[in-house]
Order: sequence, then C-alpha cells, then structure tokens
Amino acid sequence: MKKDEVFKEPYTRPSDFKFNSKVAGVFDDMVNRSVPYYEEMQRMIAELAADHCIEGTSIYDLGCSTGTTLVNMEQTVPGNIPFVGVDDSRDMIEKCREKFIALDSGRNYELVVADLNKEVPVKNASVVILCLTLQFVRPMHRQRLLEQISAGLDPNGVLIIVEKILAEDSGFNRDFIKYYYNMKRRHHYSEMEISQKREALENVLIPYKLSENIALLKDVGFQNCEIFFKWYNFTGIIAKKAS
Repeated sequence: MKKDEVFKEPYTRPSDFKFNSKVAGVFDDMVNRSVPYYEEMQRMIAELAADHCIEGTSIYDLGCSTGTTLVNMEQTVPGNIPFVGVDDSRDMIEKCREKFIALDSGRNYELVVADLNKEVPVKNASVVILCLTLQFVRPMHRQRLLEQISAGLDPNGVLIIVEKILAEDSGFNRDFIKYYYNMKRRHHYSEMEISQKREALENVLIPYKLSENIALLKDVGFQNCEIFFKWYNFTGIIAKKAS
C-alpha cells in the first residue's frame, strides 16, 4: 500500500481536491489513515450487503473508488450476485479493475465511469452502496440521485450509506472536528498536510447533518432508516425502500 503524501509539500496555489491518478495511487492508505474505523466500516457493509442481497438482482457500489468495498463483499456475498461499480474517476476505476483481475473470482461484474451528478441508471438492485460518496455529490443533485437509486431498487431493497456529517449542535460540531484532526495526527499526518487537505476539500466535500440526510432519504421513499455506525462526525445508515 503506497503511503499518502499528496499534501506533504507546501502548495503555493491551493486547488480543489480531485480524484486523479496521484490520489488513486495512494487512496487506500489515505482512507485508512483519514477515516475512523475504516476497516470495520467495510466489514459491516459487507455483512449488511450479504444479508440483504437477493438472487437475480445486482449490487451497486456508487463511488466505488479503488474497489475496496467490492473486494470485501467478494468474501460475503454469494458468487451468483453480480456487482456494478461506478465512479467518475477513470484512474480509480482502473485501480478497481486491477484488484478484480487479481481476485480472479469468476463473479460477473461491471465497472462504469459515470458522473453521479448526472443520470446514473440503477436497475434491478437489491443493495446500493454510497460509501463516503454522497458528500461529494453537489447538494442540488443529491435528491435526484437518491430518487434514481430508489427507483432502481427492488421492493425491500436497501441503500447503505457512510457519510461524514455535521453535528446538530455547532458547539459539538467544533469538538468533533477537533477530535477528528487529533485522530489524523495519531495517524502521522502533519499539521501542514491536515491544513492543506482541509482547504482542498472545502468546496468539494459538503456534509449534511444526520437529520438532513435521513429527511432526504424519507422524502424519496426510504421509510425505515437505521444507524449502524457512529463516530463523532462520521456515520453509517442503512435505509430500506418502502415495499
């Protein structure tokens, strides 16, 4: 796993964060050091997907990046359930493809380059995953994306979401951000790396409150929403489509 040093050197002209080849090359280390309990989140997603997938349907991972979620589900989901990975970064998709070729599992899978801010057809799905993805979709497009997901899910299908969120209270929000940056320091990110990445993400990663995310899910037809993971300003939600 190549070490994440994307923001190690000082930037003279900060730019918005992009999922380019430089990021794709170190992404696995980046998320393991930047996202609390990332491996446990992935294990939980794989368990939930295995319990809710239905024979004759597909599992979609929207914003699949380098394919970590898909690879983990390979161990839990029956081999006759096809996988569809979607990402708007061709570099990420190529990393994902490399992992699947190395697995040589025999499972049917499709990897698609597509912008989630535009139309993303989800068809005959029993499970759809948005792992640290919805936060990167422009707010004006989030409801439409969730409507498309709901329309493509079978009755009683589930949507699994992991998101960075805002606390409901601004005071707690400041505390949670402080604890989060302390975690990054423990994972050996420098003050400059933390600061420069924060600036790069400022206009790209736009989190909602937990209550706002749940309200949005219910507005598009997910009646049952349950929290399966929570760590300060990160949360996991499983939502079941109304039958």
